[in-house]
Amino acid sequence: MEELPAIVSAARRGDRAAVAELYRRFHRAVHGVILARVAYRDAADLVQDVFAAVLERLPQLAEPAAFPGWIMTIARNRSIDHLRGQKPTDELTDLPGEPSRGAEVAQVLVALRALPEAYQETMILRLVEGMSGPEIAEQTGLSPGSVRVNLHRGMKLLRERLGVSTGEEESDEQAG
Repeated sequence: MEELPAIVSAARRGDRAAVAELYRRFHRAVHGVILARVAYRDAADLVQDVFAAVLERLPQLAEPAAFPGWIMTIARNRSIDHLRGQKPTDELTDLPGEPSRGAEVAQVLVALRALPEAYQETMILRLVEGMSGPEIAEQTGLSPGSVRVNLHRGMKLLRERLGVSTGEEESDEQAG
């Protein structure tokens, strides 16, 4: 597998296969970052907007190795710009899945979005996009240790907010 800086450099030169490889590697992470902020129904279009911006701005990227953090910044900014242009709406009716699961999915997504910003994206990338810790680190530019801490603390907060018992409380009560 080719190293990321080489792929980015090839994409800068107009290599379509390299551009496709960047999309393949990063579209899930971009989707997750966007989903942390915007309605599900708008996320796919914004992913496409992000990649259009990436193609346009790629020649301006000074260091190809900085691509993961750079594309995530573009995704965050596009999400924020999108929200600024929106009227407030009640989003929870547009989630995929069976109607009976829709309410559960909506509750979890609301809880994820209510987490501190440091945990939101990492948790959505893990739980919604199905990415592993190492994948999240590679695609966001975070260190593997930061990803582990964010996932651990974020999961603890999410469980608290959703009222899910971890079993630790029960063993503490039984021990005392």
